[in-house]
Amino acid sequence: MTWQVHADPMMWVAGVRALYYQALLPRAVRGVMQNSDFRKDAWGRLMRTANFVGTTTYGTTEAAERAGARVRKIHSLLKVTDPDTGERYGVDEPDLLLWVHCAEIDSYLHVARRSGFRLTDAQADRYVAEHRTSARLVGLDPADVPGDRAQLAAYLAGMRPRLAAGPEARDVDDFLRRPPVHPLVTPARATLWRRVSTLAYASLPPYAHELYGRPAPSPSAVTRGLRTTGTVLRCVPARVRWQLPPKHVLRAMARLGPGSRPAPCSARSVP
Repeated sequence: MTWQVHADPMMWVAGVRALYYQALLPRAVRGVMQNSDFRKDAWGRLMRTANFVGTTTYGTTEAAERAGARVRKIHSLLKVTDPDTGERYGVDEPDLLLWVHCAEIDSYLHVARRSGFRLTDAQADRYVAEHRTSARLVGLDPADVPGDRAQLAAYLAGMRPRLAAGPEARDVDDFLRRPPVHPLVTPARATLWRRVSTLAYASLPPYAHELYGRPAPSPSAVTRGLRTTGTVLRCVPARVRWQLPPKHVLRAMARLGPGSRPAPCSARSVP
């Protein structure tokens, strides 16, 4: 199921939604703000993240294990300081990794289904369960990771009291609304990126909008926007979309044969 979902073009919107969502846990977002150069290398960081997801989705087992080992090693070296208490802690604390994982998987699944990618409830549960493997790759015990939609929803509900839009989350919000770009592509940011970031923010749960303090359109309007965008993007031939770097889908198809092609029809045929 992960092959099918992650080949959908709406995953770019889902990825930005995940960033908004993840930033609402103060202990987690501090790790990004204190250890990342995303302000100076926004697109490089975005592509590195996309490459990791693509490798763990479409790469060989060996490639996925190597990518996970690199991430675990980097995380093991990074520390965070709480500005209020002076506490020092690692970015690889299991509860932080679990939040990042669950916010990401919820975003991928939520945007895909809400934008018109047809998955049965059983297929959606299978998608969540498959990502216990990706959770293991970043250092989590799969037994501690939600394995279906009900467990994922229960986890997210239990996290709500710990969420807040602190200064770091507002920095992320400002950044995602107006990422720095070369002057020549500023018009593209205004027309293309603004739609992506607006849709991503709007698709968050209502309580997230309350925390950020920015309103969003009505749920029905958000769903229409997601479905319209999904319909338009899915009209672009898959072979054209998959030419965009880092081309993980094409490499997987070359390795495994054309019968491995991820497509909605094959998603619906999965038992």
